[in-house]
Amino acid sequence: MNAVTTEAAQAPANTGAAQERGEFVRISEPEPGIWVLRLNRPEAMNSWNARMRAELAEAMEEVAMSEARVVLVRGDAKAFSAGEDVRGMAGLTQGGTKKFRAVARQIHSAFDLIEAIEVPFIAVIEGVAAGGGMELALSCDFRIAGRNARLGLPEGNVGLIPGSGGCSRLVRCVGAARAKQVVMLEGVMKAERANELGLLTQLVDAGQEMEAAMEMARKLAAKAPLALGMAKLVINTCADVDLETGRRLERIGQSVLKKSADHAEGAQSFIEKRKPNWTGT
Repeated sequence: MNAVTTEAAQAPANTGAAQERGEFVRISEPEPGIWVLRLNRPEAMNSWNARMRAELAEAMEEVAMSEARVVLVRGDAKAFSAGEDVRGMAGLTQGGTKKFRAVARQIHSAFDLIEAIEVPFIAVIEGVAAGGGMELALSCDFRIAGRNARLGLPEGNVGLIPGSGGCSRLVRCVGAARAKQVVMLEGVMKAERANELGLLTQLVDAGQEMEAAMEMARKLAAKAPLALGMAKLVINTCADVDLETGRRLERIGQSVLKKSADHAEGAQSFIEKRKPNWTGT
């Protein structure tokens, strides 16, 4: 991917710039503060194997300790990800339920990190996002898909259920009634249908997915990073707690941000009618 000039001048120089590396999960930084995690197993439609799962977990740990302002997760024009590689599933079954659960925990850990890291994640969906690929997209904060994309959770076709967040995150995303519809009835659906059901943040013409994602990323990178991270943390937590606990979390989050240098800079830049210079402190 070629680097392009950013309009988000507020993003600081990255002290730990992303480097293009990894066999199946490649990391790059096309613009300051904007990281791209590219799934790189195109011959298998970016389906998961053991090494790919390990590289994704390693990439999440790197993001967590980085100065990234926003992270894009993408595959290629043919597939975002087709989920778990069926060629390896027989071995998991033969290993017994204990081994299967251990592998599932590896997948859950990487997806949970995406949800926990206080940085916005954007899933850029081109082609197919099915099974575990759809569950990866659901763990992201925003989902942008091209009109020719196909998305869904087809595990029921092989006598299973979505087991890596496809039920639990889906309920939080679209509610119980629509979650049942997606899991039990829809299978793999066209992007327009997924958008109707509330699974997407933005639906764009095919070929425009990365352009739309970079536009969103620049908007996010230009905002106060501590505030964005706190908003993500509080909103995600509020989905699992009662209303009063949620309000307490809001007050705690706001009190922490009130002491930040970014809040002081934001207030001062508003008074001076200039763009703020966020430092993430």
